[in-house]
Parts: sequence; C-alpha cells; structure tokens
Amino acid sequence: MENLELLVRELCKYKDELPWLEFKHNNYDPDMIGADISALANGATLDERNYAYFLWGIDDKTHEIVGTEYNLQTLKKGNQELENWLRGSLSPNADFEYQITNIDGRFVGVLIIHCAVNNPVTFKKVDYIRVGSYTKKLIDYPVLQSRLWKRLHDKKYEELIAKQDISSEDVLRCLDYSVYFELSKIPQPESRASIIHYLKEDGCIIQNDNGLYSVTNMGAILLANKLADFPKLARKALRIIQYEGNNRLSMLREDIGKKGYASDFEYLLKYIEVLTPSKENIDDNGLREKIVSYPMLAIREAVANALVHQDFSVSGTGPIIEIFNNRIEITNSGIPLVDIKRIVDNPPKSRNEKIASLMRRFRICEELGTGWDKIVIACEKLKLPAPKINLYEDSTKVTLFSAVKFNNLSLEDKLWAVYLHSCIMYIEEEQMTNSSLRERFGLESTSAASISRLIKEAVNAKLIKPLDPTTSNRYMKYIPAWA
Repeated sequence: MENLELLVRELCKYKDELPWLEFKHNNYDPDMIGADISALANGATLDERNYAYFLWGIDDKTHEIVGTEYNLQTLKKGNQELENWLRGSLSPNADFEYQITNIDGRFVGVLIIHCAVNNPVTFKKVDYIRVGSYTKKLIDYPVLQSRLWKRLHDKKYEELIAKQDISSEDVLRCLDYSVYFELSKIPQPESRASIIHYLKEDGCIIQNDNGLYSVTNMGAILLANKLADFPKLARKALRIIQYEGNNRLSMLREDIGKKGYASDFEYLLKYIEVLTPSKENIDDNGLREKIVSYPMLAIREAVANALVHQDFSVSGTGPIIEIFNNRIEITNSGIPLVDIKRIVDNPPKSRNEKIASLMRRFRICEELGTGWDKIVIACEKLKLPAPKINLYEDSTKVTLFSAVKFNNLSLEDKLWAVYLHSCIMYIEEEQMTNSSLRERFGLESTSAASISRLIKEAVNAKLIKPLDPTTSNRYMKYIPAWA
C-alpha cells in the first residue's frame, strides 16, 4: 500500500482500538494472530470498511510508535513459515498482506486485512469478533453475529476497492478505457471528464469525498491495463497451461493473463485456439476446410462462465485452463449456484451480478443463461463426448473432450450425454428419440438396439423418462426426468 507511513500515523490518532484496528508491540503468538485476523476481517465488514489493520511496534495504550523487533515474514510456526501457516489455518476467504516500514528509525509491521466477503472469516474453523479491545468467539454474541451476516449478505465483491485515492489521470493509466467503449459500442469521448463519467456510472470507479478516485474490484478485474497494478487481484489472472500428452507430467508452456478479463478476452481465446490441435481437409472441389478438435464456441462460453461465476472470495487462486492432447479442463473457484443437472435450462444465477451484467453488455457472456445450451449443442454437432462438470469443495471443473469413438466411452459418459441431449431437445420443445440419439452420437441405424439398451439404462438411472409410457417402443419419446 502506498503512503504506508501516513497510514500508520493516521491510525495511531485513534484513541482506542476498534473492531477493525489492533496495536501490538512485539507479541507474535501464532494463535493470537490467527484469531485476530478472523476478528478484524469480520469487524471491518461489520463497520462497513474495506480493510482492517493489525500493527506491530505500537504501544497499545498510548499508541506511540515504539518499534518492533521482529518481522512476521521471517517468523516460523514449527518448520513452516508463519504467514503460510496462517493462510492454511484461516478460511479460504481470508485475505491479507504484510508490509514493514521504518518510521523515525523504528520498524513498524503492518498487516492489512481485507474485510470478510460472503462468509465470516474463520481461524481453525471458528469465527471471531472484536468486542472492545478483546477478541471473542462470534457465536457468543448472537446480536453481532446477526448484524455481520446481514452485512455479508449486502456486501458485494464487485463494490470493494482494489486501488484507492488516485487521480483521474491515474485512473486512465490503470484502466483500459478504450476497450470499455469499444465493447460497449459507445463512441469514445474526447474529454477526460466524460470518460471518467462513464466509468463511474458503471461502477468501475467511485469518487471519494476528498475528490480523488478509487478503482473497484469490478473495474480492475475487467479493465486493468496491468493486473500487477492491483496486487490483491493479480492472483485472479487467468492461467493457460499446455501439457504434453494426457497427464500433467510434462508441461509444454504456461501463460498468465496480464490484463483485465474484458481487455484480454479475445487475445486469450485466440491463444487457446492456437494451442488446440486442428487439421485441414480438402473437399472434392479443392476447397480447404479447417477441422477443429473442439468447437471454439464451446470454449468461449466455458471460459466466460469460469471468469464470471467464480467465487472471488476464495483467495490465492484464479481460473485455470489446462490443455491436454485429449481434453481441455477449465477450473474456477466456487461451485455453481444451480444444480448441475439443471444447468442447461435454469435461469441464470451469478454471485457476481454486476460483473456478469457488464460482461453481457460487452457480449463476452450470454444474457439469458443460454451459455451452457450453446456448449452442449456445439459439442453435439461435432459428435464429441458431452462436456463434464466436476464439483469439488471450493472449485468447479468443466472438461471438454476431443473425439472419442462411441464404443470407447464409459457408461457414465454415455448416460451423461443422453441426459444432456434430452435436456437440449426439451428446451427446443422437442423430445429425444432413438433416432435423435443415434444422430447425436453419429451412429447408423444398425446401432438402434444398442441405443435402446442405453436409453433403458438412462431411464433406470432416473435421468430421463418416457413422454408417454403407453407408446410402443418403436415410437417412444423421452424427456428429462425433472420435466
């Protein structure tokens, strides 16, 4: 953080410690620090502040600068660095950074703690809060607990501050405003004031009481000229990794996005396209046709979903695209807000509504939740395996597969393809049949019997059901089990 000395001097002017402010001299007890980070992060949210502060080298009674003898970054808990131990003991939404400064010949350590987002920050699975100058378990204070949850519900990640108190000139230096106007299809104004007006109206920046500006998380994550200018968000950059073969033993290359998602999106898609195998086919008329391993439409929608719907409160990780010979894995933090079995037809839900809305206006993601429809349909047109969704504790992975022969697909993958095909047919106001499913897999009529057996398996698994059970098997139509 810039002007660290000024920050310390301003904080020392407070007469008392606060729910988001604590002073220590030389006390670096690991468990005390962990519990206090939880309490201060939650206290910052409770008091509607973006940051909390833990300062060492300050007398906690007089608030005089007395200096500290230690540096948190050099201390250890057992054989582990203390900072890493703290991050492992705190909940994933805990985010903090440590800096040290010399003021009048005395060292002061400053732990800058981001406010809690989405959930209370916990230490060793317990959430804490500051009550007066003491750190207490939140569960023992139900009134404060209720107020905190209301604040968490109301507080949006997009509105938090990524960079504060900068001039209008610095705003235009930090943000790729030309992309904003290009993607919005708005003529770019000539005056700086007009450009600032548009960015402010869309919540990319806010004007502070002192006349300076702050860049919001949304403004930075979408339009940053350099994500490195926003240290908290640098870890949210999109990583693209290509491997040799079908496993992670040998990495061929890695690229990390350097700009905001909207600014870098088209470049990153072209980069992914270059890394995915393709070949040229010459038809009977001598015309060249490009044969791709993956539909770019499906890649585009899957990547956009990963960017827009990720859980930004999970610190230390960002979206990752991993390219193998036989598949592409796209992973983001957080899990979907809808049941994955209803991901094709459900209305859209996003934990990042403002980012999603602006990305839709930029035409980077879909408007009415049709992104997954397009992914599935694009894969079906190329007769590819159905895209797969895997959920983990704090993340979601979408896998797109290159061509696999029907007989080489696992039963699980076949059933998932049957289910998604029935969903697509249903939302198009049609029904799945033996014939439509054979077409989906690229099979001849001679495979009708094996497809009938697969349909029966899907019915037994309660993935699909007959539209009319009284119809003869030859003319039977099927719909999703939930329909």
